[in-house]
Amino acid sequence: MADTTGQADLRSENIERAVKGFALQNYKFKQLCMINSSGAWSESYYRETAADPTNVGNTNLKIPRLAKFPYLEPSWTKVTGYNEKYGGEGIISYEDGITNNVDVVARTLLRIARSITKAVDDEIWDVITESQSPSTINTYAITAGYEWDAAVVANRRPLNDLLQARKEIGIDNHEIGDKGFVALSEADFAMLLSNESVRNAGQFYTADASRNGVVGRIVGLTVIVSNSVTNDNALVGIAKEGATWKSVVPLTIVTKYEPGISWTIRGWEIGHTQLVNPTMFCLITNTQA
Repeated sequence: MADTTGQADLRSENIERAVKGFALQNYKFKQLCMINSSGAWSESYYRETAADPTNVGNTNLKIPRLAKFPYLEPSWTKVTGYNEKYGGEGIISYEDGITNNVDVVARTLLRIARSITKAVDDEIWDVITESQSPSTINTYAITAGYEWDAAVVANRRPLNDLLQARKEIGIDNHEIGDKGFVALSEADFAMLLSNESVRNAGQFYTADASRNGVVGRIVGLTVIVSNSVTNDNALVGIAKEGATWKSVVPLTIVTKYEPGISWTIRGWEIGHTQLVNPTMFCLITNTQA
């Protein structure tokens, strides 16, 4: 029997609430950012220069008795970003909706939500890795022949590479603590987990439950697996401190019912990523031969 308009709206409203909860579990990189609300189309912030300030001719800051103190001046660079809208919609005919409502309407809602969350994750990954062409974040390049899938098995040293990336962040006076993470592609995660030194390392364990791409920890880093990560790259960083997601409108899902004609399902999100402290990240490159 055909549903009335009120029944269809009620059912779609329930589905919308469910899909928002589903989408929240699909964000992989938003969880790595501090979330701040925004009410402007452009947002500016000041990025502090990584190097500690020094005085020309007196880099060790040793001061003889009665001498004047050397002048030190930290510096900041103003960075401006613009909020962007991510969205999409699908249209389902009235006939399809009433004959297979759960499969068609619900699945369309889920897939639209998933597409938007993936687009947001892609954006965050692109910003915090500087489009995989770093100019301000740390980098660590694996030597050719020592990739995680190197032909010589003994040359595969992922634990060493992760520790080297941690070291680069630590050199810049950042304490990783329990907020440290490593983001991997599915291919690199498979190579990491199959590595003999990793399997035998007591530092690695699998999480009790997988959520938001979190699959375990290694050398004190939470392992996050995502298809947003480009192959041949892995990112070590400090969550909630190095980057900010400026949120204008969170993920919003709307279902519009046109009686006897169709359902239009529309979803959108508005915001952008700020790389506030680049030295809290280190991009590992050349993970695959």
